[in-house]
Amino acid sequence: MRTEITTLAALAAHREAGGDLRSAVLVGLDLTGAEDLLRTALDGALMLGCELSERSRRQVEAAGGLIFPAVPQLPYDAYRTSLYAPDELFAGFDPARLESFADTPDARIYHYAVTKGREPDALDALAQRLHDHSITSALEQTLAQAAERGRADPVAVMGGHALTRTSPGYASAAELGAALGACPEDFTVLTGGGPGAMEAVPLGVHHADHLPDALAALAQAPEFGGSAAERGAWLAPALELGMSVVDGCPRTIGIPTWFYGHEPPNAFQWHAKYFANSVREDGLLQIATGGIVYTPGSAGTVQEVFQDYTQNHYGTVGPPAPMIFLGKDFWTAQVPAAPLVQQLSRGREAERWILVTDDIAEAVEMLATYAAQPR
Repeated sequence: MRTEITTLAALAAHREAGGDLRSAVLVGLDLTGAEDLLRTALDGALMLGCELSERSRRQVEAAGGLIFPAVPQLPYDAYRTSLYAPDELFAGFDPARLESFADTPDARIYHYAVTKGREPDALDALAQRLHDHSITSALEQTLAQAAERGRADPVAVMGGHALTRTSPGYASAAELGAALGACPEDFTVLTGGGPGAMEAVPLGVHHADHLPDALAALAQAPEFGGSAAERGAWLAPALELGMSVVDGCPRTIGIPTWFYGHEPPNAFQWHAKYFANSVREDGLLQIATGGIVYTPGSAGTVQEVFQDYTQNHYGTVGPPAPMIFLGKDFWTAQVPAAPLVQQLSRGREAERWILVTDDIAEAVEMLATYAAQPR
């Protein structure tokens, strides 16, 4: 297995411990003043977006290493090593100039992706895939850190982006987030990272102790709208509320995509944001090994239901995990996905972990019960 090194301090510690750089992966490092650290075996080393002197470059190539240079003229880093914080995605936004939303990195990257089209040329396609691989790696490292801190397996909440901040459904999703945030299991809570239910849940996680006030603050901009100024008005009160931090490890993680970049990411989550929606969709379902709560949504949420059940049915990513349908009338009458899933699960291990309920406490209790199961 390759050793990945993303800081000069980590590289120095690795070398001081006697490690060489055979098959190591060095990411985004300026090594022009650190040639001493490269004076070791470099067979098969991989340099991604690193700055190298000509001498070091020849040394790496002579050892059979590969050097991937930084890709020029991109509005994003193809080799990034961490998730996106809201402050990074929305850097440059000025609440006094709501239209400045259009100048944020998130908006610029979306514009770039749309301009390049859904079928980018070879260089852009390669850069996007390198970026998405890097995001997956950063997400895995973040969840590993959460596990080391004793958190239970991550749980996800799925639901529609169209809920306005003043709707009963939004308030209910925020209450679900508050209940999840209060669990002794200390779940890492995942959503699709956008507006609507995806925003309400992490809002509840971070602002449970003053949720009515937080909802009132957001109510001044009920929906995100289409223009830059409207989106800026939607973003401003959320950035003002901000997030809480526990042990330096995100409590909430969004997994959005620039494929649906017209849906802005919310300000209450760190984000593993992807270009490829298929990678994002499958990845979100796979890492929610603690279970998934489905709040009312549209076609995208229904797709997630059956994709998730397929994983549980065949055990492709581990033992079946809870599938909780929150909203009995919606999931049994309006969009009757729950009865079909229940029928498919008859007699299988997945059956005991399917719940249809209107009770948030009952939903959270099932997640906690599952977390306590030996696996």
